[in-house]
Amino acid sequence: MGHINIEIKAKCDDHEKIRKILKEKGAEFKGVDHQIDTYFKVGNGRLKLREGNIENYLIFYEREDREGPKQSNVILFKTFPNSEIKEILKKSVGELVVVDKKREIYFIDNVKFHIDIVEGLGSFVEIEAIDKEENIGKDKLLVQCNEYLGMFNIPGGNLITNSYSDLLMKE
Repeated sequence: MGHINIEIKAKCDDHEKIRKILKEKGAEFKGVDHQIDTYFKVGNGRLKLREGNIENYLIFYEREDREGPKQSNVILFKTFPNSEIKEILKKSVGELVVVDKKREIYFIDNVKFHIDIVEGLGSFVEIEAIDKEENIGKDKLLVQCNEYLGMFNIPGGNLITNSYSDLLMKE
């Protein structure tokens, strides 16, 4: 299943403020997921296997590394815990890095919010405006992301340009 999203990732030490705003806006809380994202060595884009108690996917995505809202072209493949796919990928293309995080997941309509604590990196918030049916459009997704960015009052200096995997590899 492929889709586009516009996303923002930022350092955030005040998770309580984000939770309060999400609650006020009527966000649907999906739960807390302990996710292990294993990134693999690929020629283009990013390929990761997400293993969690809520979300389990093989995810391929292409995205620019820049501050602020950025478009991702995403292909998801539903997986199941303890499948052989991880070993197949490790042996065939090689493991790049592993991201271990605790993630709170919320939704307001088509917008997904993550409150993350990433081992070795710290605390973050993510905003993902998602268009699964290709009927919302990139412009509206961008407006949605910017609206919540302003609502959360996230300083520009806290915006992250690249993925957790890139940040961990720099450490």
